[in-house]
Amino acid sequence: MDTERLQAFRAVAREQSFSRAADRLFKTQPAVSQAVGSLERELGERLFVRQGRRTTLTQAGRVLLEHVEQAFDALDQARLRLDALKELREGVLTVSASDTTACYVLPDALRAFRERYPGVEVRILNRPSPVAAEQVAARDADLAVVTLPVAHAGLASEPLTVREDVAICAPQHPLAGRERVRLAELLAYPLLLLDRGSNTRSFIDEQLAETGVAPRVAMELGSIEVIKKLVSLDFGVSIVPRIAVRDEVARGDLWAVRVFEQAECRRLGLVYPRKGLLPRAAQVFMQMLREHVPQDRAL
Repeated sequence: MDTERLQAFRAVAREQSFSRAADRLFKTQPAVSQAVGSLERELGERLFVRQGRRTTLTQAGRVLLEHVEQAFDALDQARLRLDALKELREGVLTVSASDTTACYVLPDALRAFRERYPGVEVRILNRPSPVAAEQVAARDADLAVVTLPVAHAGLASEPLTVREDVAICAPQHPLAGRERVRLAELLAYPLLLLDRGSNTRSFIDEQLAETGVAPRVAMELGSIEVIKKLVSLDFGVSIVPRIAVRDEVARGDLWAVRVFEQAECRRLGLVYPRKGLLPRAAQVFMQMLREHVPQDRAL
């Protein structure tokens, strides 16, 4: 059923007059009469009875009016909600990121977003970078913040900042006090590394393989937080993102040593669908990340 015909029908029903309905709709009376007549022919029912100057609904007209009012109310609500989405007064933002990124990279942007758009529900999917990218490809997340590169034909990516990985050791360890160490030097000590499958572990394994020496991996753990604790207790050394140990280094619980040149470091970036319109909330949050994540120095 044509919306304009339904609008004409509703106006006549409310005004009980074709002429007043025409004035209300800013149309001519013949145009309104034609719209209602077309609707009656389409439905095969007479909708109005004219009694002198008064126009009243038939039983079929009353049934139709009930549903037409509900339909237009629903459309009005849809328009209000679409306006709210456009202005970010409501909606949902879903971001996927690894433990380290969610804990140390996202918070400033998340705080700013929540303060400005409190009506938008924010959902964080805590997954390793490869899984986070797949969630975006499957449309289970609006965007992801991952270590690059991401090889997926359906995804676009944008570099955000440099992620520097550093060696960490206990304050009493022989490497403590050093500003820089060669990767091969770490192989003299037990290594505490993340489980296989994470981007960080894959990167470390690739770098270790280039030394030509088999590393002594004492422990494989699923949490950087556990690794930091065990390293501080001098169970061994590790390689972790610098951003994950800044507080511990500042307190003197750990010592961080440079291992890689900036050109060797990984890149952290935004990943989003290559095709289709990105939700307004995701667009705004991406801009906030660009503003809050430093791009002039490595994280």
